[in-house]
Amino acid sequence: MLPGSSIGQHLVLTSFGESHGKSIGAVLDGCPAGLEIDEKEIQTMLDFRKPGQNLISTQRKEGDVVEIISGVFRGYTTGSPITMVIWNSDQKSKDYENLRTKLRPGHSDYPAMIKYNQYNDYRGGGRFSGRLTATHVMGGAIARKLLKVTLGIETNSYTTQIGKTKFEKKINKKMIENIYKNEVRCPDTNTAEKMRADIMNAKKKGDSLGGIIESVTTNVPVGLGEPIFDSLESNLSKAIFSIPSVKGIEFGSGFAGSELTGSQNNDLYSIKNGKIITTTNNSGGILGGISNGMPITMRIAFKPASSIAQKQITVDIKSKKKATLQVKGRHDPCVVPRAPPVVDSLVALTIADHALIAGKIKPVL
Repeated sequence: MLPGSSIGQHLVLTSFGESHGKSIGAVLDGCPAGLEIDEKEIQTMLDFRKPGQNLISTQRKEGDVVEIISGVFRGYTTGSPITMVIWNSDQKSKDYENLRTKLRPGHSDYPAMIKYNQYNDYRGGGRFSGRLTATHVMGGAIARKLLKVTLGIETNSYTTQIGKTKFEKKINKKMIENIYKNEVRCPDTNTAEKMRADIMNAKKKGDSLGGIIESVTTNVPVGLGEPIFDSLESNLSKAIFSIPSVKGIEFGSGFAGSELTGSQNNDLYSIKNGKIITTTNNSGGILGGISNGMPITMRIAFKPASSIAQKQITVDIKSKKKATLQVKGRHDPCVVPRAPPVVDSLVALTIADHALIAGKIKPVL
């Protein structure tokens, strides 16, 4: 196992596999015994993320069918490590033969080549491929179920920006129901159509687009987080930055808050139905690295997909000369529409881990 392949303290997810290897998979250790789990629940989240479903994603057609190998017996978790695997079936490794010596702009090829002395699997990005986010979803689907049945915690992530097209309305319950009813995972139908057109236009030009995902987690109890270095913000950020293409994250008012005064940015306390709340949520639900009971809100920036069809200038490491490269294969013109279930999963894994640390979730349900 490569260092860095696991995340979490009490609820530990270990990811394994490569993009064009025989399989990818996840081991989730620390899940309490007695949680009812069906492969269909995990499969539903994987289906939201999988490729080849529409014209705006890569046309690699993987079924992404999950198989639970251990840790679940008669439909319930046993308390032992839960091992899950997906067998790869639609690899076209020949598409990457021209990449053995030519470095792809925007990719991890060069640093990975140096770090692993050229023994790294370069096909489809190998260990660095976005395909590995399916392993996050496997573990995250279980964490999501654990949080919902024990604490009523729910996370909803959705697309708020593709390129320069933005969704700027305040989201409501009806909009949440629309997230997975369109290809770009935007809560607003009209904005979603514009975003799709932008992606298709970039694809026709052999180019790609980036965007922003917003994530809102509700019913989080007060007190989750272990300052200083394991604060809730610290661990959420670490988890989110494990997603390829993520280049930025902000909580609450985020960067915009730096333009405000303290009197504008402070969240004033109030009491509603006997419960202490804040009248605004510029903190994003976290103060001092600890949850304050308000919804945890995050915005996550994704760079444009690096694999594009246009010819680009690069370097041939064998000849040590400048070269041109046109990336072949099947690639997403925009990775953002496939990211919401991945963000949901990593948020759930992090919050469930902290809930276990804080004793909010008992070892046995």
